[in-house]
Amino acid sequence: MRKNYKIIVEYDGSNYSGWQRQKNTEQTIQQKIEEALTKINKSQVKIDGAGRTDAGVHAAGQSANFFLDVEIPPTKIPIALNTELPDDIICKKAIKVNQNFHARYDARGKKYRYRILNSNFNSVFVRNFVYNVYKKLDLKMMQKAAKIFEGSHDFASFCAAGSSVESTVRTIRSIDIYAVDDSEIWLDIVGNGFLYNMVRILAGTFIETGMGKKTLSELEVILQSCNRKNAGFTAPAQGLTLMEVFYD
Repeated sequence: MRKNYKIIVEYDGSNYSGWQRQKNTEQTIQQKIEEALTKINKSQVKIDGAGRTDAGVHAAGQSANFFLDVEIPPTKIPIALNTELPDDIICKKAIKVNQNFHARYDARGKKYRYRILNSNFNSVFVRNFVYNVYKKLDLKMMQKAAKIFEGSHDFASFCAAGSSVESTVRTIRSIDIYAVDDSEIWLDIVGNGFLYNMVRILAGTFIETGMGKKTLSELEVILQSCNRKNAGFTAPAQGLTLMEVFYD
């Protein structure tokens, strides 16, 4: 019987067209991992990821599962995989899971982080992982804004066009916005699920609030309007990282 394995991977999404395999490019995270696993398994392997991160988005704790024909001790899978993977994709951990486990359908929540470099100058060392905002942001106002969106709401105003979900209601368990040094602001958001570009649109809305372009009362109206045109801009992909996927 084939064995089901779950892996946790991290990757720098800068040079990739997102997680999901695509017909018009070989530069996807899924394809690179599947190719590496196929070499190990000696036959085709398909993986299922917990989240389909977009082009340029990173991950520190993406989860995926796959079946192998050969039984390999889980501790050896990261070593074997990392030998075959490019340097910007790393398998951090592998465990054996039950046959019914599915990384996407069994996920109970995710944590994302959006990083803002609030500085007059960008940094060559972190430029691929932050969004550089030159204008000084009002951190306290952004923190107040975050509380408006915690809980269960219809987030249609924060869903990009092209989504085919049946419901736009999602539950955000927590949003924490805080300074990590004199110039960098982190936005940590935990929820049971997220709509297409939802975190990036929320990040853009919080940035506009920090700039004084949106008031707290306006944010409440935007949330209730269920109209994407009313929310803030979609913050660039490079500032976003999938930090963790939660399971029971």
